[in-house]
Amino acid sequence: MRAVFMYGAGDVRVDTVPDPVLSEPTDALVRVVTACICGSDLHPYHSMPAGQASPMGHEFIGVVEEAGSQVSTVKRGDLVIAPFAWSDGTCEFCREGLQTSCLHGGFWAREGIGGGQAEAVRVPLADGTLVKAPVGEDSELLPDLLTLSDVYGTGWHAAKRAGVGQGDSVVLIGDGAVGLLAVLSARRSGAEQIVLMGRHKDRTDLGGEFGATDVVAERGAEGIAKVRELTGGHGARKVLEAVGHMPAYTQAVGVVRPGGVISRVGAPQYEEAPVGFASLFGPNVTLTGGPAPARAYIEELMPAVLDGSVRPGKVFDRTVDLDGVPDGYRAMDRREALKVLVRP
Repeated sequence: MRAVFMYGAGDVRVDTVPDPVLSEPTDALVRVVTACICGSDLHPYHSMPAGQASPMGHEFIGVVEEAGSQVSTVKRGDLVIAPFAWSDGTCEFCREGLQTSCLHGGFWAREGIGGGQAEAVRVPLADGTLVKAPVGEDSELLPDLLTLSDVYGTGWHAAKRAGVGQGDSVVLIGDGAVGLLAVLSARRSGAEQIVLMGRHKDRTDLGGEFGATDVVAERGAEGIAKVRELTGGHGARKVLEAVGHMPAYTQAVGVVRPGGVISRVGAPQYEEAPVGFASLFGPNVTLTGGPAPARAYIEELMPAVLDGSVRPGKVFDRTVDLDGVPDGYRAMDRREALKVLVRP
């Protein structure tokens, strides 16, 4: 089969590799129907040292081609959503809805497990991982359903961890796909004022469609001042940071209200962040967030996707086949595409 690998910063290739096979009776083999490139894939695209090739992709929908003898929840022919972490669904953390900390699970494209930017994937612990979708592989809803594997679930996680509720004021930092779907999540959670901090008009326009009430393009001290002006001078009760770089964290600290919450879901590209008296301790600010347990949210979010009342798949603005994936990375890196859909 063919699959995407990264060989170093900026070096993405499509290789031919052996077809995956069942390894354990709890495995399933899934033929990938739809996958995508994630904003977090750009982190290794910028910094990965040259060396051994790494498989890529952690968001995909596919059709079960074969299921192990101990798999009972999905069968051959089922269209399934794969969250970005695989998990057993039974350990203490899975039972608490924290599948990203599963005692027996892991993440795609690591430790001998393939990536989703491929023609097929071996799925470990299929019963705990895969969620059947009640549509066919030709459904126009596939892009919307694909967001449940990561970006919509991550945006929902940001709002959930912040405790966004009815009447809240929320600031969203970052106009990438996760940030825009965090806007949608904040709106669906009842937020009254949603300030989106972003500089790309095509993206912030989509943010407005998803529910943003205000857009702030300025950054640094100017951006903080603008947000505070919009939020009555005190800042926002809930701040969702969907970027992962230190300037975004600094913005979050600058715009949060005393007693408020900062929820980070942008994968941090730094090891240390201010949490001392002047930044968080003194104003009683709560810092939360983390990798979203997307598996915990799929059944909750899927009904509104199926009935068309929400269309999170609007974040996809370019479609490529496997041969076009390297160009897709370049387009996202240059901000020429928001999020690239892959149809193997």
